[in-house]
Amino acid sequence: MKLLLVRLSSLGDVLHTFPALSDLHRQRPEVAVHWLVEPAFAEVAAWHPGVRQVIPFGLRHLRGDWGQLGGALLALRRQLRGAGFDAVLDAQGLYKSALLARLAAAPVLGLQRQSAREGGATLLYHRRHAVPWNQPAIQRNRQLFAQALGYALDDLPIDYGLASMRMRLRETPLGAPWRDLAAEPFILGFHGTTWANKEWTQSHWRSMAQILAGHGYRLLLPAGNAAERRRGAALAAQAGNVRALPPSTLPDLAKLMVRAHAFIGVDTGLSYLAAALGLPGITLYGPTASEQVAAIGTPQISLQSPLSCSPCRRSRCPLPLTAEGDVPCQAALQPAALWPILAAHLDSRTRPES
Repeated sequence: MKLLLVRLSSLGDVLHTFPALSDLHRQRPEVAVHWLVEPAFAEVAAWHPGVRQVIPFGLRHLRGDWGQLGGALLALRRQLRGAGFDAVLDAQGLYKSALLARLAAAPVLGLQRQSAREGGATLLYHRRHAVPWNQPAIQRNRQLFAQALGYALDDLPIDYGLASMRMRLRETPLGAPWRDLAAEPFILGFHGTTWANKEWTQSHWRSMAQILAGHGYRLLLPAGNAAERRRGAALAAQAGNVRALPPSTLPDLAKLMVRAHAFIGVDTGLSYLAAALGLPGITLYGPTASEQVAAIGTPQISLQSPLSCSPCRRSRCPLPLTAEGDVPCQAALQPAALWPILAAHLDSRTRPES
C-alpha cells in the first residue's frame, strides 16, 4: 500500500506524529509512507525510518501570491497523481491540509468533524474517524493512524523512531563553532516561540543562568529570528556562562542536543525535538496546556504555570503585565523551583563526549 501522509507543520506537530508512524511501521510494515510537509521540516520528517519519501511543499511562503500559488498547486497535483497513491491520510485536520490531500485523487482518510481543528475540512474526506479531544496530541495521532489503517495499538510503547538517528548524530564530528561550544558541560535554553505570551521572562533566564554557572554549566541559546538573537545577545552580555548561538539549521542544533546534559524550554518545536531525541529537560507551559501537547514517552518534564488562569489557551494574555512588563503566568514559573528538577536529571548523567 502506498500512503500519502499530509502533516504540513509545525515542528512540534511533525514530531507529535512520529510515534504514530512508529506504530504503523511496526504493525503494517508493507505500507510505504510518503510525507507531504513544509520544506522547513522536510529533513526532520525524513529522519523517521518509517518514511519512504518526503515531498516538500512550501504553502506558507506562497500566501498572497496567487499567481505562484496556482502554478505550484498544479505542479503538486501532477506530482501526486503521477505517484499513484492508494490512500491519503490527513493528520492535520485543516482546510489547507484537506484541500492538498484531495489533489492526489485517492481516498482521503481523516478525523471526524467533532475531532478536527477545522470541522468543515472533514467534508473533503472519504472516511472519517472519531478521536476524542481530551487526551494528548500524540495519543490522538496514534489512534487516528490505527483506526484509519486498520491495526490495534494494544500496549505498543511510545516510540519516536529516532534511536538510529540519535546514534548517527552523536557519531558525526562537530565542526566550528559547534565543537568549541560543546567543549564544556552545557544546558540548552529554548527561549523563542510563536506566541509572545509563551516566552519565559528575560530576568528568569538571567537568574537561571546564574544558577547554572554556580554548578559549572554553560547555557547555550539558539535563535530563529532577529528578536531572539537580540534577546540571546543581551543575556550573553549579562551572564558570563551564556552563549548566544549563531544562525543554526535543525541538524546543527540536533548535533548539540545529543551532546547536551539537559534543556530548559518554553512550548516550542525545539523543546519537542530535544525530547524526541532523548534529551532530558523541562518544558514550561503558561497559556498552553501541557496535558495536550507534552512530549509524552520522553525524559521531558512538563511544568504548568501555578496561576489559576493557566492554561487559558489564548495567544494574548488578557491580564495586566507584571511590574517588570512580563506575562503573569510565565513570571510565576520561578527559576529556583526548576533547579531541583533539573539537578535530578543532571545527577543521573555523565558528561557526554563532544
